[in-house]
Amino acid sequence: MKTILLIEDNEIIRENTAEILEMTGYLVRTAANGKAGVQLALEDRPDLVICDIMMPELDGYGVLHIFNKNPELAGIPFIFLTAKTERVDFRKGMELGADDYLTKPFDESELLSAVESRFSRFEHLKPDHEHHGNDAGKALSDAYILTGDLESLTADRKIHAVPKKQYLYFEGDTPIRLCFLRAGRVKTFRTDPNGKEFITGLYHAGDFFGYSPLLEDKNYFDSAITLEESELIYIPADDFRKLLLANPEVNQQFLRLIASRVAEQEVQLSGMAYGSLRRRVADTLLRLHEQEPDHLIQLSRADLAAMVGTATESLIRTLSEFKQDGLVEVVGSGDIRVVKPDLMRQAKW
Repeated sequence: MKTILLIEDNEIIRENTAEILEMTGYLVRTAANGKAGVQLALEDRPDLVICDIMMPELDGYGVLHIFNKNPELAGIPFIFLTAKTERVDFRKGMELGADDYLTKPFDESELLSAVESRFSRFEHLKPDHEHHGNDAGKALSDAYILTGDLESLTADRKIHAVPKKQYLYFEGDTPIRLCFLRAGRVKTFRTDPNGKEFITGLYHAGDFFGYSPLLEDKNYFDSAITLEESELIYIPADDFRKLLLANPEVNQQFLRLIASRVAEQEVQLSGMAYGSLRRRVADTLLRLHEQEPDHLIQLSRADLAAMVGTATESLIRTLSEFKQDGLVEVVGSGDIRVVKPDLMRQAKW
C-alpha cells in the first residue's frame, strides 16, 4: 500500500483530502505544519508528499528544501497544494524541484489524477533512478562528445518528470540552472507586445538548453515550455560555471553550440525578411525534417506558423499547396513528413 504524507494547516481541507485518498486505497499520514511533516517523513519515509505552501512554523518551500538536502528524503515525489497562482510562486516551487501543483479549490478527480500521475511517472523512472548518473552521463557524452568531467554535472541528480505544456522558465527571469532534456520535447519562444509568439528553438532528448543566458550573465530572452511529457535534469548555475572555469574544452563546446544556434536564427530571420511565404515554409520544413526523429514533424499548426513568422491560416494554405504538389504528406493526427526534400530545396519561389 502506497503511503502519502499530507501536510496542510487547514483542518477541514486536511481531513477531507485525507478521506478521499484513504477511500482510494492509500495510507495517509497527516501533519498540521511543515515542521511536524518533516518529522513524520523522517520517522517513516512516504511514497509521495502533498504539501501546502503557506503554513506556520515551516512553509512548503522550507519543507521541500529540507527534503532535497536530506539523503533519506531526497527523490520523493512532491506535490504543492496552494491557493496562490502568482507566477513568482510557480517559479520558486519549480526552482526548488516541485513535481506538480494542485491549486485550491480542487475536486476529487483533480487530486486523484495528480497523485496517480506522479506515482506512474516515478515508477517508470525508478529503474533509471538507481543508475541515472551513468545513463545521463552517457547521453551527455554521446550527444556532445565532451570530456568525462561533464558527467559529474548529472551524477546523483534528480530526474524530473514534467507534464506536457508546463513552463520551465519565463522570458525576463534570472537564470538559475542549466537544463538537460533526457526525454521528450521542449520549445523556447519569445512573445511580442501583442502576444504573438516567435519560436526560438526546439529541443529533443539529449539536448541542453538555457545555457546562453548563463554564459552571457543575462536574463532569459525567451520562455521554455514542454511540448509533451518530458524528463529533465537540472544543473545549478554555480555547478555549471565551475565546470566551465575548470575545463576549457567544455567551455568551447558550449560556445560552439551558441554560435550554431545564432547562425541558425540568422538564416531564419533573413528568410522571414526577404523570402516568399512558400520559401519560408519550405525552409522551415526542411530544417525540421533534418532535426526531428524519423523526419516526422510533430508540431501544431500554430507553432509551425510561429517558426515561419506568418499567420496560421496562411501556413495551412501553403501546406495544402505543398500537399497537392506531392512535396509533403500528412500523417496520423496532423504530423507532417517531407517526401521530396531535394525538390523542395531546389524550387525557385
